[in-house]
Amino acid sequence: MRKVRQIYNATSSHWVGNGFLVQPLFSHMGADKQTDPFLMLDYGAPHVFEPNAGRPRGVGQHPHKGFETVTIAYAGEVAHRDSSGGGGVIGVGDVQWMTAGSGIIHEEFHSEAFGRTGGEFEMVQLWVNLPKKDKNTTPRYQELLNQDIPVIPLDDEAGFVRVIAGEFNGVTGAAKTFTEMNLWDVVLNPSAATTLTLPETHNLLMVVLRGSVLLNGVDEAKQGQLIGFEMTGGDVQLQAVGDEAVKILLLSGVPIDEPVVGYGPFVMNTEAEIQQAITDFNQGRFGQIV
Repeated sequence: MRKVRQIYNATSSHWVGNGFLVQPLFSHMGADKQTDPFLMLDYGAPHVFEPNAGRPRGVGQHPHKGFETVTIAYAGEVAHRDSSGGGGVIGVGDVQWMTAGSGIIHEEFHSEAFGRTGGEFEMVQLWVNLPKKDKNTTPRYQELLNQDIPVIPLDDEAGFVRVIAGEFNGVTGAAKTFTEMNLWDVVLNPSAATTLTLPETHNLLMVVLRGSVLLNGVDEAKQGQLIGFEMTGGDVQLQAVGDEAVKILLLSGVPIDEPVVGYGPFVMNTEAEIQQAITDFNQGRFGQIV
């Protein structure tokens, strides 16, 4: 059985632009929580926005290099554009997977339709590291629509797993990734239990998005908490606590195990590469949004 190492609470919240109120749960710039190959996770817990009166909410054009950004919409809609030509609007259950690679400029706003009506908004943004050999790969954008993401029932009608990336029970997820990883939405029905098997070579993290869950019959985690696991053993037992369904975002992956040097929107392997990224951006080599 894979033991829980620690359960973490978000210690702060902040606005990204004026459209995303997020709670940071881990960061490559903070304490080591054994998150490799994942760099950062911001959870935008459910928040109700009023209609925007014609003033778009979000974050304007900004650069990235050396990693990937993953935006999962659980409520509301996100509109994206980038300098690779990628873009679109994602709604409930959809995912944007953007590879910054050699350098990209992008923007993210509430969609025009959501901005007009307002309503509940909930999202996760995850940064996924790229290995050194792929940090200068050509930028790309993957739009993963809800209907194209496989949903696999759990045994005994316990719930289901939505396979955004990786593999579950022989079913491959929707996203193309550069390294071996899993990104799953796991939903447990009220009072239901299941056992998940993860590779021993993976770091493993879970974020509780709804309800409370008992882990291996010992540790209880609640909505908004991050669970870090020891990198030993495989199976994890999950039990929904109480009469509410449980929703978990599961992240696991083989560590890249390379130096991580971050500076704002750039994540490379050395300080010299960071300086080159700054130069490339200032000289317009990341392209333009058209």
